[in-house]
Parts: sequence; structure tokens; C-alpha cells
Amino acid sequence: MPILSSSLGLTRYRVVEAIPDSLWREAHKHLKDNAFRDIDATTDERSFGWCNIDNMLDMEWAESPPEKGHYLCFALRLDTRRIPPAVFKKHCMIALASELEQAKAEGKAFISKDRRREIREQVMLRLRARSLPVPAVFDAVWNMQTGRVLFCSTNAKAKALFEDHFNLSFGLNLEPLTPFFLAASMLGGDAAIARLEALEPSTFV
Repeated sequence: MPILSSSLGLTRYRVVEAIPDSLWREAHKHLKDNAFRDIDATTDERSFGWCNIDNMLDMEWAESPPEKGHYLCFALRLDTRRIPPAVFKKHCMIALASELEQAKAEGKAFISKDRRREIREQVMLRLRARSLPVPAVFDAVWNMQTGRVLFCSTNAKAKALFEDHFNLSFGLNLEPLTPFFLAASMLGGDAAIARLEALEPSTFV
């Protein structure tokens, strides 16, 4: 979901570790080293990585740099091949029927379990080769002054993928800015955590 949409769902993060100054100079390289790799010509089920926030087809940041003012802007692209279960079942039935007919012609009465598994895998590969991966793009904006990160999704799987790939790319861990941690940072960090944990909910009814 584009960051400039009129309405969107956001997840806010803070970087747990201290961010070294050298990281900002090497950020472009980290992004390119962990950029998205196209799988249109393969049978891979999925691929993910960083791309230009201005153009999901630009994995070299040739169209525009990731630095925009004091923000580092990039996007997580995820391409996934989805084979509908009904389509997979249909083609498995066709393949198994053909295999059984051939087996009977050779004097066999059944297809072994291992051969059935092999046929299913072959069918899945053939279907993947005939289907195009569906792209999804999630924008991310990293404030280089505060270290806070905005990620344009609230989906649990997308967030987990973003957090893992961010750690792989930059060697830093992200922590969601829940109301609890926001309150702790506003009230003085670690010193306020004990006070917040001792709070009890009030009933106004």
C-alpha cells in the first residue's frame, strides 16, 4: 500500500540497537544487496526483497535515490505464485488417471505412494511454470533523525517478513511501537516501565 495513499494501515517501529553513523552511508548498498529478485522465468513459489518506493520494477534505484530529505524510503516487494487448490486437485486427478492407465498396460494394479507424491510435485511445478507470480508492495519510511520506521501494513505475515528482512539487511532489530512502549518512551524509557506495569485498568461504567 503506497505511503501517499489517502488512507492506509501503518505499523510503527523503533530500532532496538544504537544505529551506527556508517549505516546511513552504506544504506544504499544494503538495499541493493538484499533487493528483490524476479521469478517470472522460474517455477519458484515466491520471492521477496527491497525495491524502489517510486517504482517496484527498479531494484537498482536508478530512477530515484532512497534518501528523501532525512528519510530513507524503500519498499518490500513480495511476489507469490498461488495455485488454486481446485485447479491443483483437478490436474493431479488427470495425471494420476493417466499414470494408472499406463501402469495397467504394464500389468500393474496400483501406483506406489512414492510415485503418487512424485506426480503431485511434478504437477505443482508444471502449474507454477504456467502461472505468473502476483506482486505485492509494502512501502517503508525510515526517519534517519529519530530512527523510527513506518511500514505500510498491519498484516501479521507481512510484518514478520519485513522485520526478518530488515534484520538480515541492516543487522538491526525492530520493535513495534505499541501504546505501552510509546508511553514508556514519553515518560522516560526504562525508568517508567515499572510504573506502567503497575497500572490497573479503571472501570467507568
